[in-house]
Amino acid sequence: MIDIGSFKARTCGGISRRSFLRIGASAPLAMGLTGAADIARAAEKARAKSVILLWLWGAPSHLDTFDPKPDAPADYRGPFTPIATRTPGVHFSELLPQIAQRSDRFTLIRSMVSTNNGHPGGGNVGLTGFEENKLPIQPNFGAIVAKHRGHSGGLPPFFFVGRGIPRDLPRRIKGYGGSTLGAAYDPLIVNCADTGKVNIPALKLLDGITPNRIHNRKVLLGQLDDAARRIDRAGADDWNRTHQTAYTLLTKPETRAAFDLTRESNKTREAYGHTTFGQSCLLARRLVEGGVPYIQVNWSEYVEAMSPGCDFGWDTHIYNFELLQDRHGPIFDRVYSALLDDLEQRGLLDTTLVVAMGEFGRTPKINKRAARDHWKDCYFSLWSGAGIRTGRTIGHSDRLGQHPVSEPITPLMAGTTIAELAGVDAGARAAMRVLDGGKVIRELI
Repeated sequence: MIDIGSFKARTCGGISRRSFLRIGASAPLAMGLTGAADIARAAEKARAKSVILLWLWGAPSHLDTFDPKPDAPADYRGPFTPIATRTPGVHFSELLPQIAQRSDRFTLIRSMVSTNNGHPGGGNVGLTGFEENKLPIQPNFGAIVAKHRGHSGGLPPFFFVGRGIPRDLPRRIKGYGGSTLGAAYDPLIVNCADTGKVNIPALKLLDGITPNRIHNRKVLLGQLDDAARRIDRAGADDWNRTHQTAYTLLTKPETRAAFDLTRESNKTREAYGHTTFGQSCLLARRLVEGGVPYIQVNWSEYVEAMSPGCDFGWDTHIYNFELLQDRHGPIFDRVYSALLDDLEQRGLLDTTLVVAMGEFGRTPKINKRAARDHWKDCYFSLWSGAGIRTGRTIGHSDRLGQHPVSEPITPLMAGTTIAELAGVDAGARAAMRVLDGGKVIRELI
């Protein structure tokens, strides 16, 4: 995490604010750079006023969830029984009964492919469309939407809801934020516990400092900013956007209210379930109501499912079937269903795009530890809302679930489609120099 005092020292001639306000964020908070009229036009053009990306970090097994192969040999098909869905002829795993009864509300893609079979390289491809070794690092899909849609109201335009930037034990995804668009479009990280308690690391204050005592420090910081601006204009401008956003979040009740899950009924909170992922998705819905253009909900910070300090990612090299049966499957089945129900009941699903995907799939053939390893050559994604056609499947895999037998759908295509639905058309993408070569998934829209 970055101390804003040290951030300012690096960008504005060495003037430190460590004694006044600490904002322990992974990056500066995002502020839009366009005028109010431009922001309004961008939002009006978008079919998706908001995007929720459910990032299933660690890579779920497609054969054990949304693409079962009951006729495959035993060392491929696994132990779970397929069940019927509301979509004629389409079957899911028995682990997903609630989602199966809502298959008319989303479209399933079964022909996703990636170019990278590892963590977090595959995550970089999944969230930017490009390999991390193809420099410069490209921006996260959320940063692209955030820059185009700008900053309206008191909330930043791009959020990560989860413990932190997705990573494996050695390192984190590089393409998590603004990258070539600038650090101003990095996400604001929000932690949400299974109890519903929300923590915003970027707004941690020094001991004894409360929002009511910020004002005098704000005046002094403004004076320091004036001096620093003469030293480094560009850096001071970035600092000003960062500081103003933090100050707004701290002092305005209407923005702080978005993070107060106690305002929800017990029935609603129970519907999502008292898990970190469940309460995080409830928070995402509240951020949609607050007008936030892009929210990425991270299933976990770490990919690992069974390592010390892990938070149970989908990287199930061991205990794949046990974890999916006892934990991952039931949690995802409940939460995804609750989110779709909640958005629809509140009239938000038509203007909110909900995408669920991981970075790749898992080996169709069961490994020697009775589990599944990484598999980049075939996996799934789920798409709902924003007026897309639902109740369908796009693409098919072969009889063993190893490869698509239809046109492969890439993460770059997924990101381009997200951007298009969020109002970032081809001209805007070209102007930002992002998603180069990306095609929209026409079957969706």
